[in-house]
Amino acid sequence: MPSLKDQVAAALSKITMPGTGKDIVAAGAVSDIYEKDGKVMLSISVPADKAQRFEPIRAAAEAAIKSIPGVTKATVALTAEVAPGSAPKAAPAAHGHSHAMPAKNGIPGVKSIIAVASGKGGVGKSTTAVNFALALAARGLKVGILDADIYGPSVPRLMGLSGEKPEVNEDRTLVPLENFGLKVMSIGFLVEEETPMIWRAPMAVSALTQMLRESAWGELDALVVDMPPGTGDVQLTMAQQVPLTGAVIVSTPQDLALMDARRGVAMFQKVEVPVLGIVENMAYFVCPNCGTHHDIFGHGGAAQEARRIGVPFLGEVPLEMKIRETSDAGLPVVATEPNGPHAESYLAIAGRVLDTLAGKPERAAPRIVIE
Repeated sequence: MPSLKDQVAAALSKITMPGTGKDIVAAGAVSDIYEKDGKVMLSISVPADKAQRFEPIRAAAEAAIKSIPGVTKATVALTAEVAPGSAPKAAPAAHGHSHAMPAKNGIPGVKSIIAVASGKGGVGKSTTAVNFALALAARGLKVGILDADIYGPSVPRLMGLSGEKPEVNEDRTLVPLENFGLKVMSIGFLVEEETPMIWRAPMAVSALTQMLRESAWGELDALVVDMPPGTGDVQLTMAQQVPLTGAVIVSTPQDLALMDARRGVAMFQKVEVPVLGIVENMAYFVCPNCGTHHDIFGHGGAAQEARRIGVPFLGEVPLEMKIRETSDAGLPVVATEPNGPHAESYLAIAGRVLDTLAGKPERAAPRIVIE
């Protein structure tokens, strides 16, 4: 029996690509087909100036896929071909059938959405996002976390949920997994940990749409979104079309990281998303044997940058083996050692963010020295 992907390709080969005389598969318009547990996702490349005319093709492709036995859900997005050097974007669809994120529509039951972002990878953004979410929960809030890092999801491991799968409720909605009092959703729950996500940007945005808007979040005071690193199309789409309450930028003290952090701040400012502040991660290291303080990546750069651009400096998090060990083990330090010195920095950062959202005066940024 042919695989589901082969059946999808066969069904799509019966749909003609206008103006070519070929079917949409033979014309090379169909992206890689993603299939998992009966859910099928793909995109169709179309001319940018004729995108509206291709909505019937999108609808026909989706209907053809849904007719295949074993398919429980089909998502087809139109990808507009653009001239070299232009920004890629999802093509608009007629009659309100676009599968891009609706413009600034809120998430029912979710009071605020806070993005945790960075200008580059490798600065500890996901570890910060998880412990920040747990720190908000420790302050009495109902909190969820969405792993929006489609190409490198790490929240399942950080939250001790690797290998787990979300259930689908009677409304055909994904039920977020839970651990340490947080509701958690990630593309990492739907694919194998070592599977590369070789997707075009519209496919990634479509997946985020489903996780964000088709998950049973329930009533939340805050949904923390672990954003992908950088300032590409996925990040820009999230910032433009999701009603973000604000963004927390994570950087290390070194100049190279701060250069990229500036780009992240500038992106959010251009799309009018408030920057709630900057966190300096891996700020310093204290030798556990001799107690000597080392500024491995420099020191104070994030605080200076925050002052320069006029946003709050939320505080420092040390380069600390305990944080790394608990993160790798799926036992985040704020959850497993909430009264310890390592959790104190995250709790202080969460307090400053809440103060900013409440319009309270800034407190002095915490400096937690681990002896």
